[in-house]
Parts: sequence; structure tokens; C-alpha cells
Amino acid sequence: MTDAKALRRIRLFLFLAVVLLAIAAFADSLAPHDPYLQDLDLSLLPPGGTYPLGTDRFGRCVLSRVIAGSTISIYASLAVVALTFVLGTVTGLVAGFSGGWIDTALMRITDVFLAFPVLVFAIVAAAMFSGIGGAQFSGLTGAILALALISWPKYARLVRSQVLAIRHRPFISAARFSGCSKAEILFRQILPLAVAPTFIMMTADIGTMMLEMAGLSFLGLGVQPPAAEWGLMISSGRSLLQTAPWVIFAPGAALFLTVTIFNLLGDSVHDYMETRFGKEG
Repeated sequence: MTDAKALRRIRLFLFLAVVLLAIAAFADSLAPHDPYLQDLDLSLLPPGGTYPLGTDRFGRCVLSRVIAGSTISIYASLAVVALTFVLGTVTGLVAGFSGGWIDTALMRITDVFLAFPVLVFAIVAAAMFSGIGGAQFSGLTGAILALALISWPKYARLVRSQVLAIRHRPFISAARFSGCSKAEILFRQILPLAVAPTFIMMTADIGTMMLEMAGLSFLGLGVQPPAAEWGLMISSGRSLLQTAPWVIFAPGAALFLTVTIFNLLGDSVHDYMETRFGKEG
């Protein structure tokens, strides 16, 4: 793939990602109806007219709930990725730069987390953190913390490997001889180069975290009713698959399209970097 083609793909999927972020940010204004307003007289109306995607069992507008659900589904995933990035980067920086027993100890801790089955660990951690955040955010904060807790080790491993490759380069030695402190070398010289590869991983992880967040909600360990969240909407509508398929199809389609866009954005960035550095190599 040429650089120009890769850049066009990045611009396309970046534009679509920004559109999704804008929808999530202005969901309250874009939703045609109150996503939480119940009216049993309007229960399970098929798509059409006033309700383009129909209504659910409580008479709530499915379109409005899908739009409102984008806020939690997308921004909660971004929060997980951000927290994961911070935890993994700090651990990897300290381990790679310090070396010795500190490096060994941190990597053994990382290995312990990597040894656990991801799904089992996520379920246990989500259950442990479920009470954090108060009634308004019941389950959401716990799910964010749980997913961050199981995801940071791969970032730590990647950043550590980058630090080990960078710390002995000539420009680092020159910085030491010029009188730069360890903190200056770490944060001004090493950090920007060490974290650069993580941005590709972060882009792809947004979609992954969205699926895992939806999975926890589906199991009852994530966002709790009556919140509008795509995984929770799929879970609550699964019994209506035969009689009112629109209730589960709409959030499922939204989740699929959003995850696909972010995954393709990550793949496009990866292809561009691979093509560019391959040529330079």
C-alpha cells in the first residue's frame, strides 16, 4: 500500500471516528425523544413514522436510546484506554529506565496479570469494583477499572521494550554528558519515542474495549438499567429477538459499525507506519 493510499484511509476513518465522537458528545441534543421516558401504551411499536427504529418494551424510542447510548459506550471505552495507557506507560518507563531488581519485580507483576484468563479476570474484577461510583454510575466505574486492570500489561511490555532500545542510543549518552538530569532524559528524550508505538495499539483498543464493556453489561456486571448503553440494550432485548428484533438489532448494528470504524482506523495507521518505516529502512 502506498503512503498516499494509506493516508486517504486514515483521513476517511478518522473523519468517521470524529463524527461518532461528535454524536456521542451531543447525544442529548440529537436524540429526537427522551431516551428514558416510558410509555407502556407505545410498547414495542415497529419502526416507522415518529419512531424510525421503533420502541422497546417500555415504550422508549430505540433511536433515541441508541444515540444516547453512544455517550457511555464510546467515552467509557476511551476512559478505559486512557487509564490503561497511563498505567502501562508508567510501569514500562520505570521498569525499562531503572533496570535491575525494579525491572525484574515490575515485570513479574506484569506476568502475573498476563497469566490470568482475560474474560475470567474481567468478570471477577468488575464484580469487585461494582460498588464504586455511587448509584448514578453503578457498574460503569467498576467496569472501567476492571478493563483497565486487565489491559495495562501489554502497554507496559511495549513501552519497556522501547525504553530498553532507546536508553543506550548516542543522543541519550550525549544528553547525559551535557548535564541533563535523569528526569529530563526520561521525560524529554525517552518518553516521546517510547510511547509513539502505543498510539496504534490505543486506536485499535478503543473498539476492543467497547466490545468488552458491552460484554460485561450483557452479563450484568457493567452499566445497570435504566442507563442507555449498547451492551445493556442488547442484553435486555435478547428475549424479544423473535417478536421485536428491532430492539436488539439497532444497538447491535451501532456497536458493530463503531467497533469496525475504530478497528479500521487502527489498521490504517499501522499500515501507514509500516509502509513509511519500511521504505526508510
